[in-house]
Amino acid sequence: MAEFVTVAKTSEIAPGSAKTVDVKGTPVAVFNVGGTYYAIEDTCSHVGGPLSEGAIEGTAVTCPWHGAQFDLTSGKVLAPPAATGVKSYQVRVEGNEIKLEV
Repeated sequence: MAEFVTVAKTSEIAPGSAKTVDVKGTPVAVFNVGGTYYAIEDTCSHVGGPLSEGAIEGTAVTCPWHGAQFDLTSGKVLAPPAATGVKSYQVRVEGNEIKLEV
């Protein structure tokens, strides 16, 4: 059975921005794209750049270190140099709480 844990309040992540949260010892980036929240591992699979600091365009994020792009909905690679995707998390918003499935 899925367990959802509260990781942030909606007021903490403005539209077009992201926040890094800790989920069982793993840094996870939570993105607000026009009021819809997405969550993927915060560490780029190429060289470990912080995806939460990357540029967001639609439902894609570009790693600030070397330009790899990832799909926020799935964690899949959209553009190199990364060759593998990152883990994505199911997000649920209840009231003003953002919860991730762990």
